[in-house]
Amino acid sequence: MPQISKEKINKILVVKLRAIGDVLLSTAVLKNLRYNFPNAKIDFLTEPPAKEIVDGNPFIDELIIFEREKNNLIKFWELRKRKYDLVIDLFCNPRSALLTFITGAKYRVGYAFRGRSYAYNVKLKPRKEVHHNVEFNLDALRAIGLEIIDKEIYIQLNEEAEKFAEKFWKENNLNGKMVIALNPSGTWETKRWGIEKFAKLGDIIAKNFNAKILILWGNQKELEDAQKIFSIMEEKPLIPPKTNLKQLASILKRCSFTISNDSGPMHISTAVGTPTLGIYGPTNPYA
Repeated sequence: MPQISKEKINKILVVKLRAIGDVLLSTAVLKNLRYNFPNAKIDFLTEPPAKEIVDGNPFIDELIIFEREKNNLIKFWELRKRKYDLVIDLFCNPRSALLTFITGAKYRVGYAFRGRSYAYNVKLKPRKEVHHNVEFNLDALRAIGLEIIDKEIYIQLNEEAEKFAEKFWKENNLNGKMVIALNPSGTWETKRWGIEKFAKLGDIIAKNFNAKILILWGNQKELEDAQKIFSIMEEKPLIPPKTNLKQLASILKRCSFTISNDSGPMHISTAVGTPTLGIYGPTNPYA
């Protein structure tokens, strides 16, 4: 692998497309990049659903949004005009590989999966042993000789989100109480625990720990599931109003504990420091 001269790296781009949880898990690289390159311009490229996860992050200079429906790849030749010295592709699918290649950066770091290795000149190989996705991301930094000082994922909250959560807590008389968040949502049906099971678990927790239960939701289908859980439970839970990701993070920060399917809210709960139990279906819980 080529030796990277830190003093010659002035502009860096990190690429991580798609899912909210995956993007959040990639934020662990940003503090480490800033530590290793305190004077460099560090940009982050992602897609609209994950925008709020990175927005306001203190370790980056610019957030670039890739909209597949509006931006054809020709438009992204503008990435080449930015003249990045180092591009780190943490997604490594065919599209992100092409975007990385288009930049023409001197150092292009990525996992050399089949059909994508052309895009990178620092080609990574995944570990053979089982390891967490955060380590998968940090390995990209280790491969170019960077020091790892922190492994925490991060989401920047804002005043509006904090006021939203404070108001919700006050209106529902939750201050000083044990509040447990249950998240029955998840992208894949096979990875979701049954809503009847969440309802039963909610009643057990509420009765045995004198706790108030919050049922989290995002889209309309998840709201319907939350309402069904409400109808089943004997100890009636609270269903928060519609939230954006930062408002959700502020709510989760105030919870005593979170129990969640493998999903974005599970990772958000971890990022804000709330003890979190993940429920996994037929998938690798370490990844």
